[in-house]
Amino acid sequence: MTVMQQRLQSMLEKSQGQAARFLDKLPSVAQEALAKALGYPYVYPDLDSFVKCLMAVQIKQGKAGLIGEDIKRSREMFEQNMQAIAAKPTEVKLVDDLRLPLQNGTIFARHYHPAPNKKLPMIVFYHGGGFLVGSLDTHDEYCRLLANHANAQVLSIGYPLAPEASPLQIVKICEDALAWVHQHSKQFKILKNRIALAGDSAGGNLAAVVAQRSVDKAYAPNAQLLIYPAMDFKSRHPSYYAYKDGLVLTENDIERVTQHYAQTHNVALDDPIISPTYGQTKNLAPAYVITARHDVLHDEGSIYAHKLQKNGVKVYYQEYVDQAHGFINMTPISARAKKHVIEMSKHFRKFWDKNS
Repeated sequence: MTVMQQRLQSMLEKSQGQAARFLDKLPSVAQEALAKALGYPYVYPDLDSFVKCLMAVQIKQGKAGLIGEDIKRSREMFEQNMQAIAAKPTEVKLVDDLRLPLQNGTIFARHYHPAPNKKLPMIVFYHGGGFLVGSLDTHDEYCRLLANHANAQVLSIGYPLAPEASPLQIVKICEDALAWVHQHSKQFKILKNRIALAGDSAGGNLAAVVAQRSVDKAYAPNAQLLIYPAMDFKSRHPSYYAYKDGLVLTENDIERVTQHYAQTHNVALDDPIISPTYGQTKNLAPAYVITARHDVLHDEGSIYAHKLQKNGVKVYYQEYVDQAHGFINMTPISARAKKHVIEMSKHFRKFWDKNS
């Protein structure tokens, strides 16, 4: 395994993406052995062995989690890390950067259209990153895959980040963006009454909050795609304790997000503007809820799906047992993550069609 470690180290120095793609091609037995040789100390039997290797390498490099004490530096690092693993972008017929002149300020957005001459549904997407990091660029590849495989337009929203913006400011801009899309349905050639909300992690939280706030409004979405969403700042569930270390999202990340998103702005941890699990869950759009087993947020997502179902909302719930938080961002380097993303994009579209 020493030769393998040396080769991996050499490749990492040249290109993180190249090294990760090399790792991904190894059989799982070799990946397990490599993770062990690198000293990965955590016992997660069902976790994808490729993810174990990546986490082992990170720990060796002295890195842990998504968000450090310096928020500005964390933003730069997340952008750099996503750039470092990037491959050739998935081709989409039309990709266009826009400026949306909203009621609460002008923001950037990115529009993806897999068939510009056709009328298609629209998915308004809010990116993840703990409300503190992330951008249109960090989630560009995911949006390309979603547009192609859900056969839908996607509008990715460049909302302002905390702590500079408060939860109310962020949510208002996200809601304004949805209303703006609804007002411009003809311009975008959107199929009638076919606008969905989607988001991962913090973005899943924003999608759920906006869906709750827009109930009974003309621009209410008619479907939700919530990917390992953050739903509950107040409670700590069993998954928080089971998966708080040695993975993409850590206990420290959750504490920093809680501090900079909620506490800095004096928002109560059970306020539905940040914790939609305590919000109004009746009469909401059908929801396709995804969780990753190895994720501090796992239980929040599954509990929310159950609450929706209990209140008469149509729900499809899927857990990816072998995955950790953040897997939709791993598609450039992980064949398995890419397969999962393609599968859930297709299944979401079928769910949406069936329940529209």
